Amino acid sequence: MNHYIAKLIFNINIDNGKNISQFDEQTRMIEAQNLEDAFFKARLKGKEEEGHFLNKNDKQVSWEFIDVTELYSLDKAEDGEQLYSNTYESEDPHSYINSAKQKSMVIQTFFLSFA
Repeated sequence: MNHYIAKLIFNINIDNGKNISQFDEQTRMIEAQNLEDAFFKARLKGKEEEGHFLNKNDKQVSWEFIDVTELYSLDKAEDGEQLYSNTYESEDPHSYINSAKQKSMVIQTFFLSFA
């Protein structure tokens, strides 16, 4: 089996579209024989995770799978190789930097022995 990284995109619709559109980008590891199988397996996974439920405010929430937008082979990856990149624009760069540092601190506190 080969290993792949797939990006799946979901549309989150709350209260029949009365709220701001939300999209969830998920990065998933997929095991498959080849790239084509990985693509279809990732698509199937996305379709399986579509659903509807009521949130805590009794608003209807639906998760609609859009598609697989990226697919990379991990079996050819080398130590330190970039797997994913995303560029953000922010009107408040200090807030973004503080948020990134807080997320790093959570990892250090809960998962690393040297923290």
